[in-house]
Amino acid sequence: MKKRMIEIMDKFHQYNSDNMAYLAFGLDKNEHYDALVVAPSFSPYKLKMDSYCKVTTLKEGAYIAGYLVEKDDLKIAWIKTASSDSNLIDHVAVCAELTFDIMIFIGAVGALKPEFELGDLCTPSFSIAGGFAHTYLKDSIKDFVPFERVEPDMEFINNVVGIAEESGYELKKASVFCTPSIAAEYYHLEEIKEFDTDLIEMETASLYLMADLLEIPTVALLVVSDNSATGAALVGRTDEEQSRYDYGRNVVLPTMILKTADAK
Repeated sequence: MKKRMIEIMDKFHQYNSDNMAYLAFGLDKNEHYDALVVAPSFSPYKLKMDSYCKVTTLKEGAYIAGYLVEKDDLKIAWIKTASSDSNLIDHVAVCAELTFDIMIFIGAVGALKPEFELGDLCTPSFSIAGGFAHTYLKDSIKDFVPFERVEPDMEFINNVVGIAEESGYELKKASVFCTPSIAAEYYHLEEIKEFDTDLIEMETASLYLMADLLEIPTVALLVVSDNSATGAALVGRTDEEQSRYDYGRNVVLPTMILKTADAK
């Protein structure tokens, strides 16, 4: 863990309680976890993982929840969070108290180009931070860089791409624009498209900045849920579109979570 992350946590604890990961998510800082799954809106139950894994609900709140997912020798800490980069930063910071080998972010992503179909599994080659929250991870909030480009550890990403190939799946590397607003992004869609990114979602720029501070290998696994270039809507999918999305979310994604955690 980098010095800045330690300092962030020290200040956080100065004004709040210790053992925040337990208070928020029911996760034990004395346990060792093979992976931490960070999932805006997705629970292991929603992905139907309780049919072949042992899933224990540790804590449920109004907007967040904590789970323990176990299969064979794997022990996975799972946090369901609210959406947005600010929530991502806060909830991952809380989990900095824990011991885990890798971090896996999972979520839905919108496509901006026609070559992406609903249900495709993607991972960022880079993310553009379209908001401001990530600036709070810098030494000064005056160090704001508009539309900062954030890159993951591509060596680890390529390893996960290889895991997907060995499993018979394609994990597409694609560029991402991170928006702070879903409702208002459509008003600015043509302007956003000028950045020439492939996908749009909310959290991965801040995710990879947090991963760098934590010094934890991290991958984002994103299932395409809609495509503004082809007219495949987020709400009101056809039966065929819903079937493709459900396969990506409920079959491919859980398999990749378990295989990535097991191959750490």
